[in-house]
Amino acid sequence: MPIPPEVTGEEIDADVRQELMSLPKGLADDVARNLVMVAQLIDEDPEKAYGYSRVALRLASRVAAVREAAGFAAYANQKYSEALAEFRAARRMSGGVDLWPVMADCERGLGRPERALAMAGEPEVQKLDKAGQVEMRLVAAGARRDMGQLDAAIVTLQSPELASSANHPWTARLRYAYADALLAAGREQEAREWFAKALEADKDGATDASDRLAELDGVEFVDAFDDESEAENEADDADDADDVDAREDIDADDVDDESDER
Repeated sequence: MPIPPEVTGEEIDADVRQELMSLPKGLADDVARNLVMVAQLIDEDPEKAYGYSRVALRLASRVAAVREAAGFAAYANQKYSEALAEFRAARRMSGGVDLWPVMADCERGLGRPERALAMAGEPEVQKLDKAGQVEMRLVAAGARRDMGQLDAAIVTLQSPELASSANHPWTARLRYAYADALLAAGREQEAREWFAKALEADKDGATDASDRLAELDGVEFVDAFDDESEAENEADDADDADDVDAREDIDADDVDDESDER
């Protein structure tokens, strides 16, 4: 797959660059450039990012960072079985636990919420940092919802991290998940309060909390482009009607002329 010449591979994370040093220089550069493309495209064009991840995997399948990148690219394309296999391989190579929550979420994606819940109770969770533990809590709550256990999902999300007024990278998503679970349980007023709290913490627009709040408040958004298109269509219809009227007038004049000739 073509890679823009301005992508050199130097943009890659220093830890990943360190892992690639086990490869020959030219090969390491090729792998790094493909990994940069995965990172750049995974949100806006996950399918293309997946293609670059497969190239990197073909070049360096024994590098943990490559297996991890391939896992995230597969995950972004909802290829959960493939993603889980790559994450497991990366974990075996690195010995870390950071991928535990996303591995559990893959189990959810495969329709196995019970396995995700079982993973939430494993000792690996205690080895996660705070962000990882919050992520695991989100996955566990999602698994509860998959199983129709709404009240249990709400309880799962209730934690010191949820109650904290501090703003962390995961705060908005945690509050949003809690609000969404409350709404699903019919607790609309509480849900509105927590969507507002999620919006307050969401500095990067990671959630659609503002839209959910507007929906609860009965605000309807009108797409300006749709309005313009509708106006253009109405104008076109009016022009067509005028054309028809004009043709009818011409036809009527022709009939009158023929009558006069006779």
